[in-house]
Amino acid sequence: MTPDTHRMQPIAPVTLAALRRAHDLIDRDYAEALDLDAMAREAGYSKYHFARTFAMAYGETPRAYLTHRRVERAKNLLRTANLSITEVCFLVGFESLGSFSSLFRRLVGQSPSAYRESSLAAGAVPPIPGCVVLMWTRPTDTDPQAQRSVGPVDDIWSTMKPAREDDR
Repeated sequence: MTPDTHRMQPIAPVTLAALRRAHDLIDRDYAEALDLDAMAREAGYSKYHFARTFAMAYGETPRAYLTHRRVERAKNLLRTANLSITEVCFLVGFESLGSFSSLFRRLVGQSPSAYRESSLAAGAVPPIPGCVVLMWTRPTDTDPQAQRSVGPVDDIWSTMKPAREDDR
């Protein structure tokens, strides 16, 4: 046991499960406008208790984890998709190109455009056209997930109410 770890409080398995739900929410919905209230609600805690406990369990605040997740996804899109920096910025959930660029530079060590150029120079896979990426990630009605709420056509007519009493 190192001097740093002997002071850490053990985290109960129930708490870890709740934190994992919020962690999964961030991983799944990183591109959405997630605030501390939404993350804490997913875990079932107050936002202040959630923020403290999340940082204790994962070593970084929920906001920092969300930012790192967004930047990792942006790096992937910059390497593999032929999208503009602005498109990548908004696709991963940032609301400002300036804040995206400055955070990207601080975390990665170079600007988004320099990162793209260096990854292409290093022999990365040629970028996929942006229109294909956007089309591929768009939900479709043939997706099994989209079919969950669609019932048989007969059910649609059986749930409709007649317009008048005489129509019965």
